Order: sequence, then structure tokens, then C-alpha cells
Amino acid sequence: MLNQSWSLILGVSSGFGRATAREMARRGANVIGVHFDTADGAEEAQKLAEEIRDTGVQAHFFNLNAASASTRVEVVARTGELTGDRGVRVLLHSLAFGTLLPFVATPQSPEVVTARQMAMTVDVMAHSLVYWVQDLHAAGLLPRGAKVFSMTSAGSSHALGSYGPVSAAKAALEAHTRQLAVELAPQGVAVNALRAGTTLTPALQKIPGSAAYADACRARNPHRRLTEPEDVAEMIGLFAGTDSSWMTGNVIGVDGGELISA
Repeated sequence: MLNQSWSLILGVSSGFGRATAREMARRGANVIGVHFDTADGAEEAQKLAEEIRDTGVQAHFFNLNAASASTRVEVVARTGELTGDRGVRVLLHSLAFGTLLPFVATPQSPEVVTARQMAMTVDVMAHSLVYWVQDLHAAGLLPRGAKVFSMTSAGSSHALGSYGPVSAAKAALEAHTRQLAVELAPQGVAVNALRAGTTLTPALQKIPGSAAYADACRARNPHRRLTEPEDVAEMIGLFAGTDSSWMTGNVIGVDGGELISA
């Protein structure tokens, strides 16, 4: 089913994007990736592309800002050239770039989020999903059976320290996911948000107090461990292996039971 299909991964160079690229390649899918790195990060992304090619599939990476309109124009056009009439089987939106400033100043945190920072966070982490889907759909690159995945978190409904701007972005992302699911249902395209459990990604480690939070989540999880990017990647691979679009518009927990455990 996935052999020689194509996956487009936004945020391919780390965390969930990196793990999903490896998983899709393992299942025989070619990978188009977008990342935004300099120096060592760009070198690591190139190594990942070479690793994927060594499995016998194609890997085409673009070191560009995925939130930029010009990037979408370039990558969507190139995606059309690469995939031909097959289009994209999987689109993963895994962009984690935003501000981690509180809404209200305190003696410990005198700096607060600005309107510009708030708008940027929500645009990159939420609105950009809509724009990518719009452009891919307009180009005829989301065929029946395609799967669109966004990455959300428990922060969409929980208040976590200085996570406010990202929390707002995740809530918007889930709303966008539901709306896209309804509008793309007639075309047989499924759109779901994956709510990963606490995962030691670079994005998490930037959050103040993340180490203590991770320890608490590990202790609460009935599996007695945190979620790994590979846990999420495996679920994406399983969902992608069916043509069905009947599971759509959901926020799907991939957390080993973390959220339901006291």
C-alpha cells in the first residue's frame, strides 16, 4: 500500500518528523521533507536524507522556512514534479516554533508575550497547516486515501506555565484539523490531530521547568516511560496503510495512557 508512495513531512529534521521519515521509508515510501536549520542542524538533516536513501527510497529535503508562502510555492511545485499523478499519501505537519513567554509579568518573569510573538506562534504552529493543505489540494496532490496529520499536545486544554501562546496555537490547530476533515471528507482525505504524550523533543526541552514536568509524566504513565517519537511514527505508518477516510476529524491520543492516569 505504501510502497513507492510519497510522504511530505514539515519539520523533518527532528523529533516526530525525523522518526516519521524513517518509519515511512521503512515501509517503502519516498520522503519529501522541509526543515529550517543552520550549521550542525542542516548537516544532521542531510545525514538523515542519506540514511533514508540507503533504504532504497527517494529523499528530497528542503532547508526552508515552512511557514513562508514562497516555500509553499516552491515545495508544492517540486512535489508535483516528483510525485506526478500519485500525489502525497501522507502530509505531516510537525512545526514547533513559537514563543514561550507568559501573558502576565511577574518578578521572576518580567517579560511578557507581544502581539507580534503571539501572532507568529499561532501562524507557524496552526494556521500554516491550512495553507499547506490549501495549496496541495489546489495542485491536485491530495488524492483519495491521503492522510493529513497535525501534531497537538495536552497543552491545548491544559494551562502549563509559560506555554500560553503555544497552548493557543494547539487549540487553533485542533479546530483547523476538524474543519479540514469536514471539507476534505467528500474527496476521501482523512485529517487527524495526534496528541502525543510527553516526549523529550528539542521543543519540550525549551520550556521552563520541562525536566520536572517530564519526571512527573513518566511516573504517571502506566507504561512507566515517556512517549518516544517512534511511538507516534508507528501510528502514522499504520493509519497511512489504509485507504479509509472514516477515521477523521479526531484528536487521537498517542501517549500510552498518560493523560487518563492519575
